[in-house]
Amino acid sequence: MKKIILAAILCFCFSIQQQHACTSIIISGKATPDGHPLMWKHRDTGAPYNHIAYIDEGGYRFLGLVNSDDPDGAVWTGSNETGFSIMNTASYNLKDDDVKEMDHEGLLMRQALKVCKTIQDFEHLLDTLPRPLRVEANFGVIDAYGGAAYYETNNKHFHKKDVNDTSLAPEGYLIYTNFSFEGRTDEGLVYIRYDNARKIFKQMEKEGFTPERIFREASRSFYNSLLDIDLRNPEQSPNNHSGWFVEQDFIPRAESTASIVIQGVKPGMSAEHTIMWTALGYPPVSVALPLWVKMGKDQPSLVQYDAALKIAPLCYYASRLKDKVYAIHRGNGQKYLHWQLLWNNEMTGYIQQLQPVETQIFKLFETASSSHDTLDTEKTKDIYKQAESIISAAYRQLGAY
Repeated sequence: MKKIILAAILCFCFSIQQQHACTSIIISGKATPDGHPLMWKHRDTGAPYNHIAYIDEGGYRFLGLVNSDDPDGAVWTGSNETGFSIMNTASYNLKDDDVKEMDHEGLLMRQALKVCKTIQDFEHLLDTLPRPLRVEANFGVIDAYGGAAYYETNNKHFHKKDVNDTSLAPEGYLIYTNFSFEGRTDEGLVYIRYDNARKIFKQMEKEGFTPERIFREASRSFYNSLLDIDLRNPEQSPNNHSGWFVEQDFIPRAESTASIVIQGVKPGMSAEHTIMWTALGYPPVSVALPLWVKMGKDQPSLVQYDAALKIAPLCYYASRLKDKVYAIHRGNGQKYLHWQLLWNNEMTGYIQQLQPVETQIFKLFETASSSHDTLDTEKTKDIYKQAESIISAAYRQLGAY
């Protein structure tokens, strides 16, 4: 009986860890076609709903990804008015003490967004915060001055991994999932998804890194490096059989609730041009929208909390479609995805129908996202209205509401 109880506890703890398993990359501006650094976080969490909040509570103003049931608490990815941007992935091989109260990563990031302008400011914050920090994480940071680094951080120490260091990142980027390179060897989580991301971004190098390609090729990838299969490959497609497949070690999972690409600025550019491209909800069936801190509270209503829905509309629409993809709830059915709904030969899959919509959104904002002029907030608000009309119509046609 004791062995059974212990096994159940271990399974429960493992499932909790898996729910906080994210995938990320920082790409130096030296490795992108236009010289803008890129920072991507694909968020996996047990909190099903999140939205974007504009936060002005003293210090720098910022945009933050927050859980919809805890908007005044932790921030899980964000960018402030100085161009300082931060994200994290949980690590499971760095902790070296018996501190019980943990998981303060989101609170630390909220504080950093209020007070940091550069990666050096962030290092100073880590150095001066009281110990224990109550974190076990890889923090990813970029700033408006070319700074780009990960910080493998536990309760007492941090190890900086500079993305601009060619000896450390010869290809100009670093990928992180849920282990730390300075942590205990072969502990931690998500090694297979790390290998997935390595192959995906290596292939993406040939075309050039852009936010649109990252959403298309990484956030919606169904490649498994260990099995060496890609569900989009017609020869390997589950549609040759029942149209269902076991969801295991793909980048998108049932617990994926957002995918964000922060497009930083080149040194010398105004920080106001930092863009937080945001796809809320289950990323394979979401659509990315560009957000600027300068827009203040005039962010698209699709990404803001809706009091009637008690969730951001974009997150709601994507979650409704996800529920159809993961329609089996008895037994172990929750691990099976209905691939045929996402991708099929008739080109009617959710991904296939929403991809042209997202392409249209990128084209709609092309001038605003590439301009070095002062951001025209009134014009941007008008474009937001067009974008929201296009996106809402697409989800209505798919039966998301």
